[in-house]
Amino acid sequence: MTELLTQATPGPQPRRVDSPELVAQVDDLIAQCGGNITTREGRLVRDLMLTSLKLITDRSNTGELKLLTHSFKEMRHAFRVFADYRDTPKISIFGSARTPADHPDYQAAVRFSRLMADRGWLVITGAGDGIMKAGHEGPGADSSFGLAIRLPFETTANSVIAGDDKLLHFRYFFTRKLMFLSQCQAITAFPGGFGTQDELLEALTLIQTGKSAIVPVVLIEGDQSDYWQQWEAYVREEFLKGGFISPDDLALYHLAPTPEDAAQHVSRFYANYHSSRYVGDDLVLRIRHPLTDQQLMQINLDFAGLVQSGHIHQGSAYGIEDDHLELTRIAFHHTRRGYGTVRRLIDRLNDYAITGAADSTS
Repeated sequence: MTELLTQATPGPQPRRVDSPELVAQVDDLIAQCGGNITTREGRLVRDLMLTSLKLITDRSNTGELKLLTHSFKEMRHAFRVFADYRDTPKISIFGSARTPADHPDYQAAVRFSRLMADRGWLVITGAGDGIMKAGHEGPGADSSFGLAIRLPFETTANSVIAGDDKLLHFRYFFTRKLMFLSQCQAITAFPGGFGTQDELLEALTLIQTGKSAIVPVVLIEGDQSDYWQQWEAYVREEFLKGGFISPDDLALYHLAPTPEDAAQHVSRFYANYHSSRYVGDDLVLRIRHPLTDQQLMQINLDFAGLVQSGHIHQGSAYGIEDDHLELTRIAFHHTRRGYGTVRRLIDRLNDYAITGAADSTS
């Protein structure tokens, strides 16, 4: 009897997070906030809420909960700010925070960012000094986003972007880098140290593995610099010769001799190509100008290695798509490999459009 009395009385068992009753309560909360559970967006919000509740039954500790909470809040706020500029193309600029204003790299960054702003692009930089400030100085604050990281040894934000509504502050590098890559349609890197290389190589890795959309990656330096030439020599000697990358992976970046060439390279990338997505196993490339039968036949001959089965075909939007329905599609059952070759395919699509435009005006 004594033993029975000293046993702890079990408390109430927590409800299953995925129980129909609890899911119904979550759905009701979503509806009260203006959401619609019959839409894909509403169901994704439900998944977020249920996943959060599972942290209770997972017995997550305080440190894990703080990391998840802070990172989620950072991303939500950043997405909200960027949402007002969703239809405007944006370019992320990486480079050293230590580059002085009288350095050729700094002057090249000012020139390049101004050229991109003149073409209607917004510029995203890390909001610090050096190349980041140069990237804001060219277009001015109105055409700039600043993604600041809290560090004890660097300024919070440069004088150009300080106080602007498009200045965002991040606690974590990974949430900041996510915004750099998810919100841009092009990437530029100027000479820099560990941070610059980390950002550049992560971007190339994500594109190479199909985890990020293919965008132009342009490497620029100031006059009388061979920083990127030395970098590429190392890539070719160690990465390529060692078999760690494929020859077509070299197509994922472009060494620009001048800021003007860099701006032209970015613009050329979107001469015909618009965007891409997967529909099931099919890679769908949206283009502005349809191909001729002869051009489509040549693409099938030259890029057959990208196709798992069937052939590359041209047509209209898939039934599941709900955006840019007016654009022509180039689609095929993709092997999910060879994204450097996909980049070359995009270049070919752009070449056809540029050549066709030149022929029509000659």
